[in-house]
This record gives sequence, structure tokens and C-alpha cells, in this order.
Amino acid sequence: MAHMGRIIFHIDMNSFYASVEQAHDPSLKGKPLAIAGNPKERRGILVTCSYEARAHGIYTTMTVHEALRKCPELLLLPPDFPKYREASKKMFTILRSYTDLVEPVSIDEGYMDVTLLCQEQHALTIAKEIQSRILQELDLPCSIGIAPNKFLAKTASDMKKPMGITVLRIRDVAHMLWPREVITMHGIGASTAKKLNAQGILTIGDLAQADDYKLKQLLGKNGERLRARANGMDERVVDPNAIFDTKSVGNSTTLPEDIADIRQLQKVMKGLCKKVAERLEAKRLAGFTVSIQIRDANWQNHSRSKTVSNAMYQAEDILAIAFALLERHWDETPVRLLGVTVSNVTDRKEYSQQLSIFNFEEHSKDEPILKVVDEIEERFGKGAITRGVDIGKRPSYQSQTSFSKDFLDDHDV
Repeated sequence: MAHMGRIIFHIDMNSFYASVEQAHDPSLKGKPLAIAGNPKERRGILVTCSYEARAHGIYTTMTVHEALRKCPELLLLPPDFPKYREASKKMFTILRSYTDLVEPVSIDEGYMDVTLLCQEQHALTIAKEIQSRILQELDLPCSIGIAPNKFLAKTASDMKKPMGITVLRIRDVAHMLWPREVITMHGIGASTAKKLNAQGILTIGDLAQADDYKLKQLLGKNGERLRARANGMDERVVDPNAIFDTKSVGNSTTLPEDIADIRQLQKVMKGLCKKVAERLEAKRLAGFTVSIQIRDANWQNHSRSKTVSNAMYQAEDILAIAFALLERHWDETPVRLLGVTVSNVTDRKEYSQQLSIFNFEEHSKDEPILKVVDEIEERFGKGAITRGVDIGKRPSYQSQTSFSKDFLDDHDV
């Protein structure tokens, strides 16, 4: 098979933000530490926590209030993104000193294709050296998964933390992965797991052996993809440029207090849609799918989406769909967090709106111009006249989410 010989690493930094703080201030080492969005407000959620904090039952997304109740000696720090960005940049510089085939996934994880390197050195030797260098040079721990593809490498890096190195081969899948509950598989969230469980698919092994047609009916193309992954198959290549492909633009907010008033929620949603539209405009993108995310007072997450035939990028169009989804699917349980995302995005320069009986009129005004263009090209040759060039916009704050602002710029190499 074409890709059976590949050797892929997944490098996953352990408790990254907390580890960076401990590296900068050694007095924090060995102590329960957490990074919180805003420790003083109700919306204070733990972004990450040290392994010392985890030993007390503290975990990411726990509220500050709950975390302090469990561990009164917990040290809380606000995030310092410039510091984390710098550490991330240095980490990826180390990875790229081995190969150009490095694909950043987020600020603290990435893939490497080390197939060629492994012709001269054993994969374990390379992984140990990378892990040791990151620890010695940056004082940061990481785990590394080694596998023939990205899915298995990602799964392997999760198996031993902190400072683990795990090899996961396709022949290991049946005894190492199949007995696990399907919710534990990378790429499966609570909603998908619930659907699978309802069909009697409880373990990864059940998914691996499930009927293709049944899965496609249940989950669409994603069902086929997940079944392949459950069998250890993944054909995705390590692509250094993949991180620059915007797949969605979204915005969410944790509310200062639980809200059960539809008018208040509409007001919040209007603000979210405005920010999403600003980012779409700045990136010159439009999207076909609008999704809403609701986290209720009981910490239950609900998401609903709608796909339309014509791509959109204006706030009022996004709001119309988002609010309709809220009205239709919200069960009036008080809302803690609200989010809006536009996905299935496309470059607006390359997108040509589908003509229909409803929008033909607005396009028909171009017809006289197009006739003139045809006449000029007939006389002087194809390409003699072109439409104006879209020079785009200068980068703005709106075009950069916190992720791109603090992270993507460092990979423009």
C-alpha cells in the first residue's frame, strides 16, 4: 500500500501554559497551578492546570470557584499569551531542525513526518532526542506518539503523559483500541458518541466492525471516516501549510450570569454575529453553514447547524439563521455560554453565487458589460480585458483571532 511505510510523530506539549509558567518561575514547580481566563469573575474557567493540580482532582474547564473548593492552595495565574507564543515558536524551531515536514495543529501540538530520517536512525532514538532537547533547552515536558499515520500518532501521544513516548502500530489496534469506549476515540464528541451508543455501537471495536451503510445513514461521510480510523486507517499526509487553511470562523462568550430571556439571548447573539461577520470580511471569506453552540446552566453542551445554498458573510444573514436555530432548538434552560460559527467557508473571490429565479435579476445587470467584454475579446484576443483585481484588505485585528494573532504568524516561513 502507498502509505504503509510512513512514520509519523505527534508531539503534544504537557500542560503547556502551566509548564511555561513553571519554566519561567522555578518556584512554581511541584505546586498545584492553574491558568484561568479571569480568576475574579464567574466566567473564570481553568484553561489548563499542572499535573500537581490534577492530582487534587482539578481539570481543564473547571470553574475557578469549584477548583479552589477542591484545592484551596491552588495557585491561579492569568494567561500570558506572548510568553506561550514565544515558547511555542522555540518548540517548533526544534522540530523543524529535523525536517521541514512539520504540521502545527495548535500552539502546543504538531505532527512530523520522519520517514526519511528513519532510514538512518531508529524512530525511538529520534523521538527520545526531540523530547530530551525540548526539556533541556526549554525546560518543557512533552509526549510523543509514533505511528504509521496521523490518527494513530495522535492517539499514541495521549497514552502516556507526562513525558511519554508510545509506539502504536496498525497491528496493535485490535487489542489496544478496540476494547475502549467509543467516546474515548479522537474525533468523537459527546453528541456523536450518543448517536453511536443508541445504535449499540459502544466500543471502538464495535465501530470498526459496524455496517458501512448504517454508519453513513447515521453520520454521513463522517461515519465512513470514523470507521476507517477505528480500523487504524488514515491517509492524511503531514502538510506544513494546512494550518493556514481557514475552515471556520466563530465567536463565543460565557455570560456573566445564566440567561433565560430570549430577547437577552438575541442581543448577545447579535453581537456574536457582528464579530463573526467582521472576521469573515477581514479574511474575504463567506460560508455556507451556520452553527450555534449552547452550554446550559447544567454544563450540558448543545449544538445545531444549518447549511444553505448561497454562501453568506453579512451579520444580518448569519443572525437570521442563528436566531432561527436558537428559537427552534432551545428548551428554555438557562444559558451559560453562547457561540456562533460560520463553517464550510470559501474565498469570496473564487465563489460565484448560484443563479436562481430569485437572484437572476441582480446578476442580469452585468449582461450588457459582459457583451462588451465579449466583443473586445473577439477583436483583440482572449484576456485583452479583465475585471478589476481585488487587492484585498490590510490585515486587521478582526482578521486575526487570538489563535492566529498569537500563533499563526510564527509559522509564516
